[in-house]
Amino acid sequence: MTQARYRNGRRVIDRWDDVFAALSAEPRRQIVLSLLDAAPSESVPLPESAVNPNVPPDPEKLRRELHHRHLPMLSDLEFVTWDQDPLVAVRGPRFEQVAAVFDALQSAATDVPDSLVVGCQRLERERRDSCDG
Repeated sequence: MTQARYRNGRRVIDRWDDVFAALSAEPRRQIVLSLLDAAPSESVPLPESAVNPNVPPDPEKLRRELHHRHLPMLSDLEFVTWDQDPLVAVRGPRFEQVAAVFDALQSAATDVPDSLVVGCQRLERERRDSCDG
């Protein structure tokens, strides 16, 4: 029993570490958000779906980072799958694990500190909608 609890605990810790590592960079967060807005089997175009509309990046630099860093990481963790031609991403088998973090944040938008909301269009909208409703 103790060994099973340890293995299960270790597995959960590893999964949370994967989720937070995946969400630790803005382009990866934007890809997850874009996929949340898309139908479950629909792909999203890249690099445009990896861009925060408030902070447009250098397009060539972003494309390189997507190919060499962001997409391989999300793919290795099975949160997304992607194709190079055309450059697109779709939900992977473990997508619901990263999606759950955004679902929880959006549900609690009124409780999230202003320093994490102001400038984030999605959370600003969620907060505004919950105040209006």
